[in-house]
Formats: sequence, structure tokens, C-alpha cells
Amino acid sequence: MARLGFDAAVTALRAAAEPTRLRLIALLSASELNVKDLTHVLGQSQPRISRHLKLLAEAGLVERYREGSWVYLRLTEAGHAGALAKLLVGLIDPADPVQKRDRDRAEALRAERAAAAQAYFARHAAEWDSIRKRHVDEAIVEVSIRAALGGDDASLGTLVDLGTGTGRVLELLADQCERGIGIDVNPTMLANARTRLEALGLSHIQLRHGDIYNLGLADRVASTVVMHQVLHFLTAPGEAVREAGRILAPNGRLLIVDFASHGEEELREVFQHQRLGFTTEQLEHWLADAGLTLESEAALAPGQRVEGRGLTVRIWLSRRIASDARHPPMPVATRATAEIETGKLLTLR
Repeated sequence: MARLGFDAAVTALRAAAEPTRLRLIALLSASELNVKDLTHVLGQSQPRISRHLKLLAEAGLVERYREGSWVYLRLTEAGHAGALAKLLVGLIDPADPVQKRDRDRAEALRAERAAAAQAYFARHAAEWDSIRKRHVDEAIVEVSIRAALGGDDASLGTLVDLGTGTGRVLELLADQCERGIGIDVNPTMLANARTRLEALGLSHIQLRHGDIYNLGLADRVASTVVMHQVLHFLTAPGEAVREAGRILAPNGRLLIVDFASHGEEELREVFQHQRLGFTTEQLEHWLADAGLTLESEAALAPGQRVEGRGLTVRIWLSRRIASDARHPPMPVATRATAEIETGKLLTLR
């Protein structure tokens, strides 16, 4: 176990030795939360919660990062302080009434936000593909998805599309997969996708109702997993990435397409976005937690602002680390950044 110096250990233990701060540590061990979430769950004022979080951050027990006007927090995982944080969490009885109440309130908050997002999807299912066109031209995104996965001749094996929506990704990649499975929690979206895919005669494609945090698929069944414009709708994107990693076979690949970090606050209210895009650092943290390694990334920037917006879309390709001699690890590609402007794909560099 990692060792702490005496002074650092005293500072960390003092920071944790207070009821509210210990509750915060327990909550953040389960998932990332923002300050607003924590004030709701603990029933305390924002200034009070912020003071407690400041002490925990100064002691190295939690990490903070800003996303627009919100600040998200997570339990420190690396280094000596991370080891101590995990030890403290392990000492807390999960059946303790206070801990159980906090977990229940956090889960209720997540369920409430998920319900609001699903209601939005249901209202707009029929025009969902047109809504996506408000940002980078989707045709450019689709070309880039196929390129990231190896081009038109690449074999994708068993493909799982998480948050499949209208089924467009399955349609796009149907000619490259032996079997395709689309999973979505919204029945209205699935009904639209089923109508669309049946009309195309794609008999090797299946659609399933399912929870992105608990997929109902066995471990290591997928050769390729795609999450296209899904993570920013989730309250716990890291948990969804972990679940995607669970179903990947050794050397299987996860392709994530989503917005780069931005500050368009109105997207939270108007389009039910839970997160304002992501940084590569955030993705690498979640991928490592899922046993995946980032191989390449690309940035797709619109050449002109579309309907007043100019959000950059990023594509992250990762691979499950091979775990035995039967599946030797493939060479890690040199990370590439592609910039797309005015509809032209520039050379990777």
C-alpha cells in the first residue's frame, strides 16, 4: 500500500474526520457529482458544502474540475491520498442508515434527470437526426466514424451501439459487422429505429430495450462498441464507459463520439444535456478505470457556426487491454488529431 508522510496523513485524516465530509467522501466514491447535486443530497447550503469540499481538495482526497459554470468532483484515485480515500470508504458500513439515505437520494436525483431526458427523447424521436445537425455536419461525422474504425474494409465483428436512438449508427456500419445490437432505454426511440432498420432489410441487426449502466449482456461479447452523442446526456458517464468496457472482448474497441468541452450553458435546459462536453483528460480517466487505453482522437470543428453554434465534435478510439497470450496487445497507434473545417478533412498529424 502507498505510504503517506506523517504531516500529510494528519492533514488528510483531519479533513475526513467530520460527519459531512465523510458523507461527501462516501458519495464521491460511487460517482462524480457536482456541487448542486451534493447540496441537494445532503440538504445543506452551497457555501457550507463548498467549504467542506475545499478542505477535502486541499487534503488531496477529492479532485475538482470545472465544466461551464458547474464544478464536478470525484474521489482521488491516484497516489497516497487516493489510497487513503479508498481505505476510508472501505471502513464505512454500507448498511449505515445515513449512508443508505444519501445513496438513495443521489439515485433518486439521477432517476429524475434521466426521466426528464427520456421525455425529451420521446417528444423529439421522429426528428432526432435533424436535431443532431445543429452542430457539425453529420455526414462529416459519419465519414470520420468509419475512418476511425479502419475504413470501409474493416471488419467490426459483433457491434454494440449504446444509446442507439434512431439506429443510424447501426445502419451506417451494418455492412461491416457480422452482428449488430442496438440498445436504448427509450421505447419511442426503439420503435423509430425498428421501423427504419426493418425497411432496410438488415436481418443481422437486433434492437433491445436496456439500461446503459446495466446492459444485460455477458462479459467480453463485443468486438466493437460505439457511443455516439450519448455521454453528454448521462449523469454518470464514467459508469457507462465502465459498463461498455465490461462487454468488450480483449483487443475490442470502444469508439466514443461526443462534444469537446464547451460553455453553452443553455444546452442543459433546452436539450437536456447533463454535461457540457468532455476533455480528453476526463475520457482517459474513465477509460483507464474500464481497462481501456486511448489509441487515437480526432477533432471535428465546423467551418462556420450552425444556427448560432459552433461546437466541436471529438472522436476517441480506445481498445481493451489484452489480458492473455491468446489475445496479444496490438501496437498503440500514435495519437492523431484531425481538424475538420468547412467540410474538408485535413491530414492527420
